Order: sequence, then structure tokens, then C-alpha cells
Amino acid sequence: MITFIRDKLRHMDPVLFGCSSALSVMSLLVLFGARNSEYGSMRTLVMQFAMTVAGVIFMIILSNVDFSELHPLFYVAIVILSVGLIALLWTPLGENAGTNQNWIKIPGIGISIQPSEFVRASFILTMAKHLSVVKNEINKPLNVLGLALHSGLIVGLVLLSGDLGMALVYMGILAVMLYCAGLSLWYFLAAIVSIVAAFPFLWEHLATYQKERILIGFNPDVDPLDKGLQQIQSRSAIAGGGFFGRGIDGAGSYKNLYGCLTDFFFSSYAEMFGFIGCLLLLGLMVATVVRLIILAKRSQHSYGALICAGVAGMIVVQTIENVGMCLCLLPVVGITLPFLSAGGSSVLSIYLLFGLVHGTVCRKQK
Repeated sequence: MITFIRDKLRHMDPVLFGCSSALSVMSLLVLFGARNSEYGSMRTLVMQFAMTVAGVIFMIILSNVDFSELHPLFYVAIVILSVGLIALLWTPLGENAGTNQNWIKIPGIGISIQPSEFVRASFILTMAKHLSVVKNEINKPLNVLGLALHSGLIVGLVLLSGDLGMALVYMGILAVMLYCAGLSLWYFLAAIVSIVAAFPFLWEHLATYQKERILIGFNPDVDPLDKGLQQIQSRSAIAGGGFFGRGIDGAGSYKNLYGCLTDFFFSSYAEMFGFIGCLLLLGLMVATVVRLIILAKRSQHSYGALICAGVAGMIVVQTIENVGMCLCLLPVVGITLPFLSAGGSSVLSIYLLFGLVHGTVCRKQK
């Protein structure tokens, strides 16, 4: 039995496994401390623990699969399944989350999942394959068009569901992967110019609540009793943590903060563990990204390197977005903090991504 377990774990990178485990422990500590608060519960804690364990199991399983050897039709099927999964949002199974239509309720068991979280893994997997196929001729217009159609189909559906935050994460992932694959900087410049030129048109087609969220997000003090209240409470919770924090059982202002265990998890964590704890958290995030970059450079093929780049890009974009909105530096876009925010879909999908990294890169280096 010991030999069997050791054989299954041989493809695991100790740095990635250690960092992800430490971040998950931090998540569980905060949820334990907030179990009796208005937005916390033992059910939330148990669900997070269960999804973390399930995620680690799936990560170990995926680490023993060499995705680079799979048939090309597998990736076509994954794209089709991804589109189908997001399309379920517009069926009777779709559920609203505030102003967004981005959850699917699984019949019979009463559990809801967020498709865009799981499709993120398939997006990185299939985009890495697509880029590795066209890498030597990536700057040819037809190849760029194909990549645009591939990514635009998924990102467009996510945008239609109203999930602006996750759409920004997808675009960040795509930008990092395209850059690492060797796409000419002229294409990036053209894209930036196009976005700037189209911004007035896009702005007019945003919903009123989306415009308010963006404008007030940069300066919540403009509307401190309504639209800016959540960010102001978040800022107060972070400041209340001081240097060493109030501890997990301390009476914190985060308890009055809506989303204190999901989108605004960083605020709750900062109040509990203070400035020192925040340095540790961000240090683990940086260590994870640096390790992914090192693994990408060591990869024996572009496919694995691009998966590492995509996962690293995802962690960077999501962390900046999440921490930025908690600090009142960026608008609230409803994005989770990787490994930490409460939510089964978020935790499980992150571990699936790390399973892809172990399966495509780490196993090749053993």
C-alpha cells in the first residue's frame, strides 16, 4: 500500500504541493474563526474541507495522466463540452447570483456549480494545445484568427452571463499565454488600440449597475452608504488587523461585511492575521508563480510550458483583482482569491489546474 501511494505521488512537485496546502490551511483557519459569524457556518467550513480533499485527490490522479499524448480529437471534444456547460446557464438549470446568471443547480442533490470556474481549466488546456500546434507560425493572420475564434467563443459566453470578473481573468490568461507562445507585440498593440477605440461603445452597452460598480470602485467614498459601503467596510477590516491581527476568534468588523468569506476573503484574513499574515499569504502566492515559471522553463515541450504560463497568469490576475478591490484600488468585479475564498467550484477547479501542471510538466522531469 505504501509503495502504491508513493508511486502515485512521485509526479507531485513538492514546492507547488506545499504552497497549495499552506494556502488551503489558511482558508480553513479563517472559515473556522468565522463559523459563528453572520456569513459563516460549520456547513461552509465542512464543504470547503471536503472540496479541498477532493481537489487534492483529483490533482494526484491528473498528475499521473500525460495529456500531451492524448488524441487531438480529445481537445475538440473538450471545447465542445466547455461551450455546452456554459450554455446550460440559459436553461432551467441556470441560477442567478445577484445580477449575474453564472450558476447551474445540479438536480437531485441541491448543489450549485459555477461553470466558468471549471471551464477555466479546459480553456488553459485546449489553448495550450492550440498554441503548441501553431507555435512556429503563430503570427500568420489565419492562425491568429483561429486563436481569436477559439478564445472569443469561450470569453464571449462568459461575458454574456454577466460575469465580468471571470471574463477579465480569462483575458489575462490568454494574454500571458499568447505572449509566451511568441505572438508579435504588434498584435497586442492593435488589440489595445481596438479596445480603447471601442470603449465608448462598450460603455454605453454596460448595465447601470456595472457602470456604477466601476466608477465607485475606484473611489467608494463617493457613495459611502450604498454602492461604496462594501469596499469601505473591507478597508476598515484590513486596517483593523494592524500588524499582528486580532486572531481567528477575535471580534472583527469583517463579520458585518457581505462576501467576507468569498470575494472579500482577503479582508477577513487581514483582520485575523494582520500585516504579517498578509505578507505570508502573498509570499506563498509569489512562490507559487515563481515555481510555475521555473517549471515552464524546464519543460521539455511548449505544451507543458504554456499550461504553466496560463496557470501562473490566472493566479497573478485573480490575486491582483481580488486584493485590489479589497483595498479600494480596483472596482468590485466578483472574483475569488485562489485556494482561499470559500466556494467548492473555486477550490476544486484550482486543484484541477495544478493537476494539469503536474501531469504535463512535472512527470516529464522525473
